[in-house]
Amino acid sequence: MAQAVALSRRLRDLVTRPATGSGPARNLLVVVRADPIICGHSTEARNLAEAARQAGFEKVHLLTYPIEQLRDSGLPLKPMDSVRPYSEGIHVDRPTPIGDYKVLDGRLLYAISGHLVDLLHQCRGRTLVMGLYLVPHGEIVMNAVQSFWHSGRPLDVMTIAEAVGSDITNVVSNALRDGKFGSAQFVLTNFLMHDKPVAVSEFTKDLIVESGKQVDEVLGTNFAERLALRCGVSYPAIDTSEYVGLAEKRDEVDAVLAKRGLERDGYLLYLSRLVPAKGVDDLIVAYKASTLHGKKPLVICGTGPAKESLHELAGGDPSIRFFHDVGDAEKGPLMHGCLSYVFPSKPRPEFVETFGIAVVEKMLAGGRGPVITTETGGIPEASGGHALIHPAGDVEALRARLDELAGMSSEQRLALAGKAQGYALRFDRAEVLRKLAEATEGEPAEAMG
Repeated sequence: MAQAVALSRRLRDLVTRPATGSGPARNLLVVVRADPIICGHSTEARNLAEAARQAGFEKVHLLTYPIEQLRDSGLPLKPMDSVRPYSEGIHVDRPTPIGDYKVLDGRLLYAISGHLVDLLHQCRGRTLVMGLYLVPHGEIVMNAVQSFWHSGRPLDVMTIAEAVGSDITNVVSNALRDGKFGSAQFVLTNFLMHDKPVAVSEFTKDLIVESGKQVDEVLGTNFAERLALRCGVSYPAIDTSEYVGLAEKRDEVDAVLAKRGLERDGYLLYLSRLVPAKGVDDLIVAYKASTLHGKKPLVICGTGPAKESLHELAGGDPSIRFFHDVGDAEKGPLMHGCLSYVFPSKPRPEFVETFGIAVVEKMLAGGRGPVITTETGGIPEASGGHALIHPAGDVEALRARLDELAGMSSEQRLALAGKAQGYALRFDRAEVLRKLAEATEGEPAEAMG
């Protein structure tokens, strides 16, 4: 085993490190579940790509899935005509499956890995290859890069693996619960094989290290120590400019609100995926019991597997409005104009909020509406405490926060929202990309982590 590890390291040392040394990154290739999926990390991929083009990167590609596969997946999708185009020079690649019916699984992964290899052959200078979600994108990235290690073809590449909540709370946690420790080992090993493994929050990093401890206890491995040492934190990249200028776009904001039959400071807003862990059921119950019920409508935007059950819970209440077709251009104005953005996320076995991108987006959007949310997972890192907080899953406490909101003056709400906006500027996409690029300057890490 020791000889195999040494050989793998030596192979990489020989074929990946340019004789003349490496300069700053010139290319960015990201493997991700991209638009039209409703997911904060598809937005993050877009933002990293846009930041890379603004920074002068030569080749920028998002590698993702064919539209027909996304439609068949059950994942929540935006209307295709609502997805904004990417800037010139950003390419969204959707390779089609390789092989025929005799290949039972993995046809898309094979296709995306192969397409990544083709792109790497075309890149000049240092290339950042990033996978958002470890499963299965970490495997796609490392399969492509390893093909160069063993080919003798020089390659100046730095690999970045970004682990999100579902990698740990879904894939690894399920593997540990079911006694499938080999699957957990596989995911953690892949994570450490990347030059720069990062988590989307300190909370997520703690989850990853704890998962490593559980694997170590059973298999006698040393994942926890290496994960604690090597895993960094890279908060999701957000386009702050899309939100902070909304105060100067009054006519544009009013037009979006009017289209939806809404007025400034005249509605409560939830805008995210409709899944049980987001706590929208708690919000509906709390709202019906609050003093705001019937006075300020509750607007629920998004789609997802909980859509039908939430309609049933609302029971046709005319004060609760559902919009399932909100596009990118409407999101900021809706957040800017609301009385409050309510995000009552709560931990569930299948999902824990490991950051809270939507919380940051609302904070950046400004206006006079503060955020009402919980301290679940990584949300405190996103909000910085500049929100009205209630315990996750506590419907009565949420109702009390809604009633408190009803009693706040416009000046009080504006002051809280203003502090929140200032805090949220730290998540600007250019700064996030700059830190990632700086963290990957120098020589690649050893192949086995």
